[in-house]
Amino acid sequence: MKNILVKAIVDFIITIASMLMLIILTILGILVYQEITHGNGVEKVENLVSTYQTLFSDVEDTSKKTTPDIIESNTTTAESGNMFSQMPSTPATMQQSSITTENLLDKYFYGQLDNYSKVIYQALYENKEQMKTGTKQINLGTTFSELLSAEDGEKKLGEYYQSAVETYLYDNPDVFYIAANKLYLNIETTTRLGQKSYRVFINSGKSPNYFTDEYSSEQDVEQAIQEVEAVKNQILLNKTGNKYSDIKMIHDYLINNLEYDTTISKPNIYNIYGALVNKQCVCEGYAEAFKYLLDQIGIQNVLIMGQGTNSKGNIESHAWNYVQIDSKWYAVDVTWDDPVVVGNGYVSNSMKYQYFLKGEFDISKDHTPSTRFTENGREYTYPILSANNYE
Repeated sequence: MKNILVKAIVDFIITIASMLMLIILTILGILVYQEITHGNGVEKVENLVSTYQTLFSDVEDTSKKTTPDIIESNTTTAESGNMFSQMPSTPATMQQSSITTENLLDKYFYGQLDNYSKVIYQALYENKEQMKTGTKQINLGTTFSELLSAEDGEKKLGEYYQSAVETYLYDNPDVFYIAANKLYLNIETTTRLGQKSYRVFINSGKSPNYFTDEYSSEQDVEQAIQEVEAVKNQILLNKTGNKYSDIKMIHDYLINNLEYDTTISKPNIYNIYGALVNKQCVCEGYAEAFKYLLDQIGIQNVLIMGQGTNSKGNIESHAWNYVQIDSKWYAVDVTWDDPVVVGNGYVSNSMKYQYFLKGEFDISKDHTPSTRFTENGREYTYPILSANNYE
């Protein structure tokens, strides 16, 4: 009787074990089938930002002092939203910034970005040297997995991406060779055991590089940078260490050596290469050159995009600068201090400094800052100007 009982127990255990083994093998079979039928489980979404890319399509007018520069609002196909106020706390997987306070001395707009945008900005900043190749792929890893797992995650990431790229380019005029509309954000989705993970990276998409049209190789970019730096070094030989004197020196150099381009068709007219090397540019070129040179000597300043009211009362898009001196902020419009001279006209000193270190009361008469760089971009704040002009 005892033997029969033991045998029954053993048979029962064997039956249960067999059933468990069958279940396990069935589950493994299903998983293997899924892996085989779905390849390696990776679904690569190429060029996601063909939907979100920032399009810089600046257009400027062909006159200047009486009809100031026109810069059309930068546009993007990304939809805007009021989701910035609902920004989640920083995920545990988010990278810690390696940009120090010292590095951010002249990165005024970086500090206003949301956490996700900061990660993208940091990646661009830290890969500045490698991006001179025009093909460097920037790997953002799985930082955005939590965001992408949420509803509308791709849309929100596109918005964070737009903010990061436009802020990076306006904070750093020395990357004049990078074209925002040739940078692509990619999402690689991997599905394993029913779970999805996301890897994000930035590259040039199907384009050969992400340079502006004026450059096609790393050698072109290096040559252009060397030319810019040669001019910069010559200008800064005259620096004194006195903030007011150095701001005035840079201001005077630009208005005495640059010519406003009225054709709106020449290369590099919107950047520091056109201003410092070609000596021809439009208002954005003037303002970026002024910022670039002030950055080099550690004087805090901000590039301002907005509108100006010309002498005819017409409102035009425009670019100028704010600079900090004696712990206060003042406006400087280098472009409008360099009027186009017709015939034998003469530019008096009062005209040359009409927009030099101006306070809010004077500059606000014909200058209105825009809180957005692009039509659907995020909103920024600017430093509060001194009420009165610098004396």
